[in-house]
Amino acid sequence: MTALTPELRAIREKIVLDHFEGEVRQEWDEVLSTFPHPHYELIPMGVVHDGEAEVRGYYHDTRVAFPDQRHQMIELRHSDDAVICEFYLLGTHLGPFGAIPATGSKFKVRMTAFFIFEGETLICERVYFDVLTMLKQLLGGLDFAKPRSYLVLAKALKGAFSALGSKGKPKEPAHTISD
Repeated sequence: MTALTPELRAIREKIVLDHFEGEVRQEWDEVLSTFPHPHYELIPMGVVHDGEAEVRGYYHDTRVAFPDQRHQMIELRHSDDAVICEFYLLGTHLGPFGAIPATGSKFKVRMTAFFIFEGETLICERVYFDVLTMLKQLLGGLDFAKPRSYLVLAKALKGAFSALGSKGKPKEPAHTISD
């Protein structure tokens, strides 16, 4: 394992902050340049995006759903092989998010991302968050005096349940960083 020197710590932190800033500006080439093989693991959803094409698709889909998506940094921490970021993810639900049609609702969800490194090389962004907190905020702005809101709710619940395995457990990722 690489020793965590002040120099290595500064290099890793710059990579992570550049990554975050590029995401907010939607400068995908810049974000992708922060790691040689793009790899995201969205743990609560059991989803892995591996390789440039899959990660670009992930960026596209999330920015269609939340075109104003941005971060509010809470804290950065360093470990021997990672930079750990606590942050708020914020945005407005203006397009489909999986099976959930746009609700126009704003959200602010606390998240933790582990940016995993081998030396100076970013190899994975692993993200943890409470999906139900996000879902509650996306659906919380629905006006149930309008019949359309019930349709949106039904589609959202159907989408949420279809994301679960047959025994009510999240589906396992197709592959992990150890593959």
